[in-house]
Amino acid sequence: MPELPEVEVVRRGLEPRTVGRTVEAVELLDARIIRRQAGGVDRLRAALLGTTLTAVVRRGKFLWWRLADADGADTGEALMGHLGMSGQLRIATADGTALAPRAPSEGPASDPLRHRRLSLHLDGGTRVDLIDQRLFGGLWTSPLVEAADGALAAMGSPDGLLPTDAAHVARDLLDPAVDLPGIARALRARRSGVKSLLLNQQLVSGIGNIYADEALWMARTRFDTPGIALSQRRALAILRAAQDVMERALEVGGTSFDALYVNVDGRSGYFARSLNAYGRTGQACPRCGATIRREMIQNRSSHFCPRCQRPRAHITS
Repeated sequence: MPELPEVEVVRRGLEPRTVGRTVEAVELLDARIIRRQAGGVDRLRAALLGTTLTAVVRRGKFLWWRLADADGADTGEALMGHLGMSGQLRIATADGTALAPRAPSEGPASDPLRHRRLSLHLDGGTRVDLIDQRLFGGLWTSPLVEAADGALAAMGSPDGLLPTDAAHVARDLLDPAVDLPGIARALRARRSGVKSLLLNQQLVSGIGNIYADEALWMARTRFDTPGIALSQRRALAILRAAQDVMERALEVGGTSFDALYVNVDGRSGYFARSLNAYGRTGQACPRCGATIRREMIQNRSSHFCPRCQRPRAHITS
């Protein structure tokens, strides 16, 4: 699944190519991709046709476009998107030609013809294709509400408004308004393992399996350390490590293990070459030389160094 850096790469790619453009047509090829849309495709078209995309915004793994009517007034709702496990938002010309060829990569690549589920046709001949092999992603509209803390809603937002369907999602670690000490205190108030807490989108959004493993390796903390066993200093160190690893991933376009994740012009990310723990089972730890191990907890794999990330006491009462 694309995590925060991959979705931010997509947002940055969409911004200069879609903001200021008007929606001229909505082409639906598979109704499953709008299953969250109240009123179906007719309501979606009514909400979008003739509107101008004024901003593209991200909080955690959620993306949305702000919409303005023909008079330039905000419509009061956003066009939301989620990439799910295999979604791609690709820019194409009106004749369907991609901006750039997809870089070769291993894995089950989405077919841009077979797996194109929906297209937004914008003025000037630009087309935004939602391609999704597994159909866990989607597009739909959602009314805007004020962010609970009154700050700018998210990355790329012009104000404090965010879609209702994203209001339950916590701020992410790259959000300018994120409260790191507050998140650290929330981690320390819970008995669950720290990795499961990092994956809890109501505590901190956007972190998935890859970057949780990398952040915990950087912070020398084992995945199953209870939150209440962390000091405030240790919790902050983990969060800052997650910030650092995601910022470095952004610099190289995110992490592509296969062709299910590419950016808007079809290029893969290269952060997989810089991973220290995730996906390196049986290889030497880059820090101490011990063998990286992998354990399954609640159907999720965790990669860690048994020497650098030693167990801490589990709280039982």
